[in-house]
Amino acid sequence: MTTTLDLIIEGGTVIDGTGAPRRRLDVGIAGDRIVRLGDLSGVPAARRFDASGHIVAPGFIDVHTHDDRLLLDAPEGPHPKLSQGVTTVITGNCGISLAPLQSAGTPPAPLDLLGTGAWRYESFGDYLDDLEASGPAVNAACLVGHSTLRVRRMERLDRVATAREQQFMAADLDAALAAGAIGMSTGLYYPPARAADTAEVIAVGAPLTNAQGIITMHIRDEGDAIVDALTEALQIGHALGIETVLSHHKLVGKANHGRSVETLAMIEAAGRKQSVCLDCYPYNASSTMLLPARIAQSDDVRVTWSKADPRAAGRSLFALARERGTSPEALAEALQPAGAIYFAMSEDDVSRILRYPATMVGSDGLAHDVSPHPRLWGTFPRVLGHYARDRGLFSLEIAVHKMTGLSAGRFGLAGRGIVAENHYADIVVFDEQSVGDSATFDQPTAVSTGIKAVFVNGKLACQDGESKDLHAGSVLRHRRAT
Repeated sequence: MTTTLDLIIEGGTVIDGTGAPRRRLDVGIAGDRIVRLGDLSGVPAARRFDASGHIVAPGFIDVHTHDDRLLLDAPEGPHPKLSQGVTTVITGNCGISLAPLQSAGTPPAPLDLLGTGAWRYESFGDYLDDLEASGPAVNAACLVGHSTLRVRRMERLDRVATAREQQFMAADLDAALAAGAIGMSTGLYYPPARAADTAEVIAVGAPLTNAQGIITMHIRDEGDAIVDALTEALQIGHALGIETVLSHHKLVGKANHGRSVETLAMIEAAGRKQSVCLDCYPYNASSTMLLPARIAQSDDVRVTWSKADPRAAGRSLFALARERGTSPEALAEALQPAGAIYFAMSEDDVSRILRYPATMVGSDGLAHDVSPHPRLWGTFPRVLGHYARDRGLFSLEIAVHKMTGLSAGRFGLAGRGIVAENHYADIVVFDEQSVGDSATFDQPTAVSTGIKAVFVNGKLACQDGESKDLHAGSVLRHRRAT
C-alpha cells in the first residue's frame, strides 16, 4: 500500500547543501521530514508544489543574528528572514543575548541593539520556554552572551571579573547549556566586556568543554590590532577545545585593506590544530552602535537610529555635521545612544573572505534599527545573485553549501542544512536567474527577488515574499553529549 505524502515539491532541480552537483529530483515530505527523493510523479500526495524551472535547496541558516527579540514577536507584513529564504537563525551573537538578565531599565550599549522591550528573563531556560511557547517564524538555536553575563553579575564593568564573579558567570552558562543553549558568544570589542582578559573568557567558558558547545567571537579589534585580537580568539578556542567561530570577519580602515591575506593564513594554520571557522556578510560596510572612535576609519557613516534625535536616522553623519556646523565626532556624542553604518571595508577583502572554504554566511542584521543596514533583508539572495551568478566568485552549489550544510555541520544542527531523506523539511525554492537582493542603503527594507517559496519544518511559511505561516519554527535545543 502506497502512503500518501503530505507534500511533494516536484519538477525542480535540487542543490542539496553538500556542495555536490545539482540533480533533478522531486522532494517528498511527511510531517516535518523529507521522506522520499526521486521521481515521485506517481506517488500520491495531499498537496503538490510546482518547482519547475527553479532550484530547490535547504533553507538558509543565518549563523550570525541579533534576532533574540524579533523571534518573540512576528512582524506585520514581509518577514526579513523568511522573505530571503532563511529557515534557521543563530541568536545571541557578539556577547549580547536577551537572557539571562532581568533589568528594570535598558542595559548598557550594545545590549540596546536588541530593542527597547523588557529584560525579563531570570534564566536562559525561561527565555527558551517562552520562545517555544510563542512559536517562532523560523528555527532558532541560541547562544548566551558573555557581556550579558557580565552585566548580570558585575556592578562595575571596567575591570576583570573577580574569581567569584567568574564562578557565578560560569554557573549561569552551565545552567543555560543544560536548558538548551548551544554555546557562548563574546564581544570583547564592546564596552561591557572590553576590560575582560583572556583568562576570564576561558574561565567563564569552561562549561562549554564538557557540554561540547560552541563559542562565537566578535574579536577585540578588527583594525590595526587585528593580529593580536585574532591570536587571542584562537587561544581561547584552543584552550576550551571546542568549535570556534570568528564572527563577521573583516578588516576595518584603509590602512588594513588587503590584510585578509594575512588573517586567512593565520586561520588556515590554526585550523590544523583546532576546529575553527568564520562567518561573513556580503557587504563592504558594517553596522553597530555609533562609536566616535570608528569615524576616522570610515569613508562615510550613516546613522541608523538615535534616541536623542530620531530625525537623524538614515542620514550621513558627515553631511549632518556639516549642516550643523560641528564635527562628526561631536555630533556622534550628541546623538547618543545611537547606531550607525560604517563604510570602512575593502570589497577585495570581502570577496576573499567570502570565498574562503571555511566561511559561512551570516547577516548580522539589526532588526530594531529605524533605518537598518540592508544586510537584514538582503544577505542571502545577494550571495546567490551578486557573488555566485553575476561575479562567479563560486558556483551556486558552493554558495548554497556556505549557507546551509557547512553551517549546520559547524553548529551541530542535526538533521538541518541538507536536502536528504530523514532530514527536516526546511526548504527554499528560488529562481537562479532572478534571485537577488533589492535592499539598499537608501531603501534598506526592500524585499529580495527570486525567492519563490520557503518551507519551515514542512509548512509553507512564505511565498513570493508574502508571509504564510509565522509560527512554523522550532527551538533547536543543544543536548549534552552522553
